[in-house]
Amino acid sequence: MSRVLALDVGTVRVGAAISDPSRIIAQGLDVWNAENDEWLKNFDDAVKKYSPAVVVVGLPVRTDGKRSEVAEKILAIVDGLKQKYPEQEFLTQDERFTTVIAQRMLIEADVSRRGRKKKVDKVAAVIILESWLEANKNTPL
Repeated sequence: MSRVLALDVGTVRVGAAISDPSRIIAQGLDVWNAENDEWLKNFDDAVKKYSPAVVVVGLPVRTDGKRSEVAEKILAIVDGLKQKYPEQEFLTQDERFTTVIAQRMLIEADVSRRGRKKKVDKVAAVIILESWLEANKNTPL
């Protein structure tokens, strides 16, 4: 098997997580600056380093199940990445409440407010990846 890379794309930061080659363990990778699309260089470096077969991008679906304006922007980003990285399969994963869950986990771990701000996107990416790995553990890819 090969690795899966997950992204939690925000307007300020992009959280990234990577699986192990057997797709059992999700590990936080980094938080990248999303302003001016700086994160794309980091993403490119991660693709070169880990060669993920699949990239899972968190999709912010509204609680009523409909796509928000932000979701449409994420889908446009995914379309652009698909063009640039034809070797990788790009999928989206419902990311409802992942940031809230990540915040709670960091609060419970007694991480300072400043520390949470720096880590929440990476933890959210781990949650997205863990969710996807669990849902696809019996699916051969």
